[in-house]
Amino acid sequence: MKTFLRQQLARYTDRLGELEFLLSREDIMRDMKQFLLLSREHTEVLAVAGRWARYQQCEADLSGAQELLRSSGAEPEMAAMAQEEIDSASSELQKLEGELQRMLLPKDPDDARNAFVEIRAGTGGDESALFAADLLRMYTRYCERRGWKAQIISESLSELGGYKEVVLKIDGQDGNSSGGSGVYGALKFESGGHRVQRVPVTETQGRIHTSACTVAVLAEPDEAVAIQINPADLRIDTYRASGAGGQHINKTDSAVRITHLPTGIVAECQDGRSQHSNKAQALKVLTARIHEKDRSERAAKDAAERKGLIGSGDRSDRIRTYNFPQGRLSDHRINLTLYKLLGIMEGDLDDVVQALQAYEAAQQLAALEVGAGG
Repeated sequence: MKTFLRQQLARYTDRLGELEFLLSREDIMRDMKQFLLLSREHTEVLAVAGRWARYQQCEADLSGAQELLRSSGAEPEMAAMAQEEIDSASSELQKLEGELQRMLLPKDPDDARNAFVEIRAGTGGDESALFAADLLRMYTRYCERRGWKAQIISESLSELGGYKEVVLKIDGQDGNSSGGSGVYGALKFESGGHRVQRVPVTETQGRIHTSACTVAVLAEPDEAVAIQINPADLRIDTYRASGAGGQHINKTDSAVRITHLPTGIVAECQDGRSQHSNKAQALKVLTARIHEKDRSERAAKDAAERKGLIGSGDRSDRIRTYNFPQGRLSDHRINLTLYKLLGIMEGDLDDVVQALQAYEAAQQLAALEVGAGG
């Protein structure tokens, strides 16, 4: 294990001792807020320190077995036993090192949250709108595989049955918007430009066309963030919703559009059957977009200072190509190519998601190493 990792892990052992001392003090125990904060930190630090202690024990076991094997007087039976111990300890050390590296990586506090997925048709006209519908299906099927709840909260249909724009809300815990679902952490790298190459249904000559859509994935903020928006900065408009919904949706002005005047950011919702529910949902989307705007600006600033990140998630970034004639998906950020496009379009996104997460973890680890000086 590299020196900088050992140094980081040693700090956890030191901090564990400090926390155990603090938690034993009577004044801390009387301050419930401080006690809970320290208790949570103690749980996190204990997990890392415990794995680090096990790693060090495995190193000692490996060293002892290697010494036994080198012993000139070792009998064949003892040598075989020592080699078995060496193999076992080496395997466990490798596993533990991977676990410890992941534990040390900086955590994005939004990764555990639910998310909004916005899909917009781009270049390509009707074919782009149809591709937007295909992407919506892909994400919906992926949610079904993960046991997540996906709900369309805003849509603008095209003439051929695709979408000019559609917004999907994804809940990872049976509709509960509290943290812990992991939706955003799994889908955040989907933000950017998605390009499709195929023969459109409207093409009579059999020629392959290239179209594009843009995707934006927004973390659903908690209620504490939502109340920070000044109501005086909002303009709220109601209008008659369009699309499916029968008589109810055609006769009432239940759809809501909210504009954040300082930034010009707009969010709307027409899926709910009441103006109140649509207003609450639109406000959540608006807050998520404002939060994402701040995040993107910070990401752009960070990217100017350090290279190697997956990307800012900007809509102008072309991140992926879906080539139907070749059955190929290519993610251009990490040079990933998979020849299982039909399965992916049916929601089999695990290989893509895991590859992007692994790449991000490797980049974070490299950044930690540089920051530690090697």
